[in-house]
Amino acid sequence: MTTARTYHRFAYKGANFRICCENPQCATKEIVRQREVLEEYIERHAEFGVSLTPVAVSGDAPEVARRMARAAAAVGVGPMAAVAGTMAQLATEAVLRAGAAEAIVENGGDLYAACVRPLVVGLYAGGSPLSGRLALSVRAEDTPRAICSSSGTMGHSLSLGACDLATVVARDAALADAAATKAANLVRSPEDIDVALAAIAAINGIDGVLLVQGDRIGLAGNLPELVGARDPDLDLKVTRDPDSE
Repeated sequence: MTTARTYHRFAYKGANFRICCENPQCATKEIVRQREVLEEYIERHAEFGVSLTPVAVSGDAPEVARRMARAAAAVGVGPMAAVAGTMAQLATEAVLRAGAAEAIVENGGDLYAACVRPLVVGLYAGGSPLSGRLALSVRAEDTPRAICSSSGTMGHSLSLGACDLATVVARDAALADAAATKAANLVRSPEDIDVALAAIAAINGIDGVLLVQGDRIGLAGNLPELVGARDPDLDLKVTRDPDSE
């Protein structure tokens, strides 16, 4: 019988993390450090923290800001649209550098995982009838991988659309996070799904995209296997944090 993973919760400055690794303190320390580095940069470059369009970084920009800016430029959104995914990946990478074989960090729906066994990621789509009924089954050999989600109907993040769920899979969490934000912005009705799928799938570096609006779901690219969420392995799933809105 497979042992269920244990997730440690960590809240910091409004962000809610769930961390699965043998040394969660390593991840939390890196989250705090990277957040401080980013805030120091934004103090000197205020536009970076508020712009809804890409912003070029200065020559002395830290790695966290560079990753966010690169993703924003590729997608056409503001750099803060990539912050949650970037933090998740940086924290995971820190744990792996410290010697862990497996590390999973989820930051309010944006996840970066390096696994030694399969991972099932539950999909939540607000008031959609599909919400909580589907999941992505990720093979260990396909990680490290980012799975980032955005929504125009739930959560506190700014969205210009009405998409119940936009989930993007990529190797780069900053890119996946920014693209999920863009996808959610593009969908205001079920009729927008096909156009949004094509736009996001065309971005270099995107593996796959899943969109839900109402009772309609759209898929594009190379996604992990889509499975039913209600099964005997429910405890193994990465599911929505009730504290993350």
